Amino acid sequence: SALFLGALASRAIATTYSLADNFVGPSFLTGFNWEAIADPTHGAVNYVDQATAISQNLTYTSSDTLILRADYTHTTNFPTGPGRNSVRIRSNKEYTTAVTVLNLRHMPVGCGTWPAFWTVLENGWPASGEIDIIEGVNDVSPNHSTLHTSPGCTMAANTMTQSGTLVTTDCNTAVNGNAGCGVAANKANSYGPGLNSAGGGYYAMERTSTYIKIWFWGRNEANIPADITSGATSVDPTKWGTPVADFVNNNCAFSHFGAHNIIINLTLCGDWAGSVYPSSCPSTCNNYVNTQPAAFQNAYWNIASLKVYE
Repeated sequence: SALFLGALASRAIATTYSLADNFVGPSFLTGFNWEAIADPTHGAVNYVDQATAISQNLTYTSSDTLILRADYTHTTNFPTGPGRNSVRIRSNKEYTTAVTVLNLRHMPVGCGTWPAFWTVLENGWPASGEIDIIEGVNDVSPNHSTLHTSPGCTMAANTMTQSGTLVTTDCNTAVNGNAGCGVAANKANSYGPGLNSAGGGYYAMERTSTYIKIWFWGRNEANIPADITSGATSVDPTKWGTPVADFVNNNCAFSHFGAHNIIINLTLCGDWAGSVYPSSCPSTCNNYVNTQPAAFQNAYWNIASLKVYE
């Protein structure tokens, strides 16, 4: 019917998304699962369940805060024994077309750290793709936002309208050591110590059937959109300006991406952080993590809110 077609047309051109899930403080405890699993990236961590994380103060909530952290009081003996206790949380719900906004006060820092804020369907990976919004290792700035997919998905800089720099072009997990297709942010305060010293900031991702856009604003930037800073009940990404990363479907059918859970985690060493552990850091990565617990006192996430709009 004409009415039905009209409804479809209005949905297609709609730019406003409405708040679907608002995770703040204690609502993370019911909206996410603490995954006590073996680290798929072979890090020097021991992911613990929610009850253990709370009892060991590796997870703490107040009315407006979620803290997620690694243990910083015990020595470990990895890989002979378990790694340092840490956390990996996964949203109970899955999302496809959505806008996700993270209000972040502090992220984990320190030699050997490998924190990430990302979306994925773990079952059958990489069949449903992976979107890494915040990721890096060993305090090296800037942030890298990266896609990982099954074969047949590539990115080209001349098709991407973004402020960041495309550093790898093939999203296929089976090539280039699973580097994926990544964009380096154009702001030093987008990751690690720089982000923390600036008071954190906001990360936003808009995912549709034709593009995936990622924005970052430092806490005290002058041009942060009002719907971001106010935590509005609806958002309009068309008014947010040029994104840091603009992944498009020109050379990548977005059938590579299925419904995703949201994951926030902190691993240590492992496949990436361990393989590029810098000479400016002490000892070897595993030995440093095993023997220097106090070095991980700042290895924590402080999250003000996570909002998902659909």
